[in-house]
Amino acid sequence: MLPVSPQPIASRDDGSFAVDRVSGSHNSAKSLSQVERVRIIRDTMFAEADAIRAAESVASTAAVEAATRIAACTGSVVLTGVGKAGWIAQKIVATLASTGSPSHFLHPSEAIHGDLGRVQGTDIVIAFSNSGRSEEVVRVCEHLKTQANCLIAITADDANPLAEMADLVVPMGRHREACPNGLAPTTSTSVMLAIGDAIAMLASQLRGFGPQDFARFHPGGALGRKLANVDDVMRGLHECRIASETLPVRDAIAGKTPDRRSGAVMLVDSDQKLTGIFTDSDLVKLLQRRQENSLDQPIKEVMTRTPVTIRSGTPLAKAVTVLSQRHISELPVIHEDGHPIGMIDITDLITAGDISTCDSTATVLPLIPPTTGKQSS
Repeated sequence: MLPVSPQPIASRDDGSFAVDRVSGSHNSAKSLSQVERVRIIRDTMFAEADAIRAAESVASTAAVEAATRIAACTGSVVLTGVGKAGWIAQKIVATLASTGSPSHFLHPSEAIHGDLGRVQGTDIVIAFSNSGRSEEVVRVCEHLKTQANCLIAITADDANPLAEMADLVVPMGRHREACPNGLAPTTSTSVMLAIGDAIAMLASQLRGFGPQDFARFHPGGALGRKLANVDDVMRGLHECRIASETLPVRDAIAGKTPDRRSGAVMLVDSDQKLTGIFTDSDLVKLLQRRQENSLDQPIKEVMTRTPVTIRSGTPLAKAVTVLSQRHISELPVIHEDGHPIGMIDITDLITAGDISTCDSTATVLPLIPPTTGKQSS
């Protein structure tokens, strides 16, 4: 009997598929209910999550060694792979580069046509291959092994050509793909990604890579704004209202007004150190209480003494926390010697965009309830 050729698949209006009946074959696909579709989504995610958990025990020790070598690397970390594993390698390149480990991707096919020159003797090469038998990867690693300082293989186990030539093998374990046919790389690439990220995170910690280092590599976008410090957003002294604490209230508030008007005047002593703050809300309260005669008194008599301040160089997220927790709208920024250098105004943070508050305790000077008046809320 002659073999039956695959039948053409026709799309139904409801999104399911059926084999063309013109050929006489039976209906091979049924319509999936919403519940069944959700189950497929969840089963795929569960399968990948279970595989990552299963890989913890087999990958942990070797992964630690890989991270240790990366942290000590004086050259670059070169990652290679083909197909879906190649895309995972490129993602790990981005993670490593953004967390303090110089790295780049080397395509196996391009490498044997001249790009091998990108790899130096101080570099570490990491090759991704689930089977460890990908022809392109094995071939290029035969050259890279003698050219680089170290070859690390991230593969299913140590019983394959790639693992045999590697200096260090980070085993993933063998996992059934979440694909219904058990073919499309899904579970295996999820495990690769998790192991690669884990190695990158440990290497970053071993390098002593901190938030300020991270900020240098991420100056743009929402992430860059969250990593900025108060100096990046504050209004400099030339944009602030500042006056001597000995001036009468009316003179202190009637001084030169900058183009971007803030809602507070910072008051300083004879040494130009911050001693207090007087807000627009404070002025409104005087007028509401019919204390107009206070306008001719020295402003130090009605200002808020020991106002809430924040030091120069403090992460902006901490300033947001202070403004939120203390219910204030203006936050003087001071140098460690007590001299004001600027002001954070709540409207500046709105302009800066999405900046989350910080759980850490901010470097705030001082956190003592004011003895007189109140910063505006």
